[in-house]
Amino acid sequence: MLDKSSLEPRKTLPEPLFIFELANNHMGDVEHGLRVISEFGALARGYDFSFAFKLQFRELDSFIHPDFQNRTDIKYIKRFSETRLDRDATRRLTAAIKSEGFLAMCTPFDEASVDRIVEDGFDILKIASCSFTDWPLLEKIASVDLPIIGSTAGIECADMDNVVAFMRHRDKDFALMACVARYPTPHEALQLNQIDVLKERYPNLRIGYSTHEDPGETVPVAMAIAKGAVLFEKHIGVPTDAYPLNAYSASPAQARAWLDAARRAYEICGVAGRRIEPSAAELAALRDLRRGAFARRPIGRGERIRTEDVFFAIPTQPGQITANDWSKYTLFTAAEDIPAGAPVNEAATNREHVRAKVFSIVSSVKKLLAESKGVVPGEAELEISHHFGLERFEEYGITMVTVVNRGYCKKLIVVLPGQRHPEQFHKLKEETFHVLHGELILHLDGKERICGPGSVVTIAPGVRHAFETRTGAVFEEISSTHFANDSFYTDEAINKNPDRKTLLRYWLA
Repeated sequence: MLDKSSLEPRKTLPEPLFIFELANNHMGDVEHGLRVISEFGALARGYDFSFAFKLQFRELDSFIHPDFQNRTDIKYIKRFSETRLDRDATRRLTAAIKSEGFLAMCTPFDEASVDRIVEDGFDILKIASCSFTDWPLLEKIASVDLPIIGSTAGIECADMDNVVAFMRHRDKDFALMACVARYPTPHEALQLNQIDVLKERYPNLRIGYSTHEDPGETVPVAMAIAKGAVLFEKHIGVPTDAYPLNAYSASPAQARAWLDAARRAYEICGVAGRRIEPSAAELAALRDLRRGAFARRPIGRGERIRTEDVFFAIPTQPGQITANDWSKYTLFTAAEDIPAGAPVNEAATNREHVRAKVFSIVSSVKKLLAESKGVVPGEAELEISHHFGLERFEEYGITMVTVVNRGYCKKLIVVLPGQRHPEQFHKLKEETFHVLHGELILHLDGKERICGPGSVVTIAPGVRHAFETRTGAVFEEISSTHFANDSFYTDEAINKNPDRKTLLRYWLA
């Protein structure tokens, strides 16, 4: 039969969660315990946090060996025995915890206490550091459908890995607390960087900070928040003439200072998990410090505005293009005449963004190179030739990598499927094409030649040549020295186009 409990909503922990740990600070006096809960309930209502109030359960008749019952010479046996509360008293405390709006949380130190936690309706179960690898107790805890938080003081990484795996395999809602088991913990021993260690090692778990420092310390909780902890635990109590506090438990006033520091830390840390939207004042201040683009020469309407056509200076005028807008992936064309020395304004230009187009080309080239199984030098610059503009690159264009250009020259040329290279000739350069991959259709002085892998064709100076491919092709061009002004296209419009190349140095990664 299907267990209906498996269909119930899974219980989760609110974030951030601040935990007041009563431990034995009720002093075995239920009325004093109720006073502590009441005073901290009033305190918590002043903060927009989620809160839990935590007890500790031990079935002392079985937890302490029969031969050691009531031994006052053993520290913890004396402490636990003197602060014993019966079941009715702990149920009164639990009811008070819930009536104050706290989540009820408890640390069991034996299996019988786990049953009490379930029967008394607690919301969260805590594993103390001393019990972190108490496997009989862990088996009992894992049988309970409650969120579980484990403290990790003194626990080795291998043991943490085992317990985390144990909880994950049982689909437990599990969180870890960075913790140091010194009472109180001196500031030089707090080891807050362990929060980072736990977050890195267990990125899918919520990580908290269980604190035992001097109760007057407020810096550690702010640092823990900045490090990304989302659960915070502190021992608390109410000092009286009869019941003074120990050295690591906070009074209401100290807890208030602790919570004030936490609240201030959240304000200082600000938005988490996403980039903030800058304020108008921030943007205005930044813009005032940016250099504006000014025309170095008169620029006519319809002209492409190049880097050499402008200079950058302050003060930047309203609506002016800035140096921050300028890149090889953003093209500007004058929409009206711009006099020399005048600001280059948004209203006077047309802007075209080509980054996505260039990156798409690079992706296609890298894919074809991978298919060809060719090896490309890591520092080689990629030259994208777009004879009639990037918008027609798929039809007309090539990409090439210059491997060396000295007295001799070697290039690796990539032609994507369906691309054509317009007809051109060289007056100085003699070149040889060696096809490495795919099929290349070569036109030499108007005569067609089909070249496959392994084909070698030499082209003398003055020979008009064009090429295209249906399949995509990769070939080596081995030549005499290449000169930038030694390429002459049959289509005069290409010769007059100074913006037909885009160069990329870092493209292989």
